[in-house]
Amino acid sequence: MFKNIPFNRVEWVTSGFLIATALLTITAVPWYFWTYGWDWFIFSVFLYFYISTGMSITVGYHRLFSHKAFQAKWPVKLYVLLFGAAAFENSALWWSSEHRRHHKHVDTDDDPYDISKGFFWAHMGWLMFKLKPDSPLDNVEDLKKDKLVYFQHLFVHPLSFIISFGLPALIGYIYAVYTGNLSATAGALGGLLIPGVARVVMVQHATFCINSLCHMIGKRPYSTSHSARDSWIAAIFTMGEGYHNYHHEFQWDYRNGVKPWQLDPSKWIIWTLSKLGLTSELKRVPRERILLAETKETKKQLHTQITIFQESITDSANDLVVQALSTLEDLSVRLTEVTNELQVAAKTKINLSKAKIQTLRSEVRSVLDEIESVGKLIPA
Repeated sequence: MFKNIPFNRVEWVTSGFLIATALLTITAVPWYFWTYGWDWFIFSVFLYFYISTGMSITVGYHRLFSHKAFQAKWPVKLYVLLFGAAAFENSALWWSSEHRRHHKHVDTDDDPYDISKGFFWAHMGWLMFKLKPDSPLDNVEDLKKDKLVYFQHLFVHPLSFIISFGLPALIGYIYAVYTGNLSATAGALGGLLIPGVARVVMVQHATFCINSLCHMIGKRPYSTSHSARDSWIAAIFTMGEGYHNYHHEFQWDYRNGVKPWQLDPSKWIIWTLSKLGLTSELKRVPRERILLAETKETKKQLHTQITIFQESITDSANDLVVQALSTLEDLSVRLTEVTNELQVAAKTKINLSKAKIQTLRSEVRSVLDEIESVGKLIPA
């Protein structure tokens, strides 16, 4: 069973932490509830720490530091650096370095969490096994100049334990002493286990899912040149990071869920902070470029269908197939016209009106629907 595990390459400290916290979550946490019962205050502390640490990763480590998608005042930076440390995902400097390397080398052997090596590797195996020497922090020179970022990098491990375990245990202790709802021991233990250990496990696996599930499930409306996918399901538990195909195409956009109906709490937090004067220079991809990417990807699908029908005609030239091929070729002409118009707008930086964008988007949607309906005519 274990003969293929490269024990000489195991990261024992990291692996031990990941396994121990997971075991505590599935054993000690249920025991705590069985022994001491449910407490709404402890649960509210859990929610606060879960949202704060999760958002510190998505808003801070990811969109602010890794991609420079917006600028932030020092209070925001300090907050996401402190609670980002509490996620036990190392320093913002290290995290950003690995993440930038992921984008640069996605789906190749140089991708730290390459999905082609399998779900487990992309999810957490890359942390548990060291198959290559540590990568140098040579792609984060800009972040090294930030004093807050560099301070957190130097002291990330003590900060992690203090904020992630010490602080919630202290809050639980104080709550128990002043209210008498729990014994001091139960209050401290509850704070340690629920807003502490269990919350760390949940936040970490939500982050891990971005590297694994978001490269496996969902659609690729913007590009099929990489494995990243858009999934509203993944967006629910990753605080908006589930629209990963869009993100890999336009990584410097502060939004992941670019459509109004797409769930992206991280985007809403960044936007709200901008209205309070705490963030600024929010980067947005022009609508023309977004629709152009969708249109080009639709054209790829269209050409694939045309090729399939041409092969079908060679084998069995029936009227339905010939008619379907003719329809697809007409769609190709329509799509080329939309593409050309968008390319001109993007190149000359002409901002098309919302109404015009909506008209073009409806045209692309119509083509996609027709491709799907025509595709049903392919001979079995």
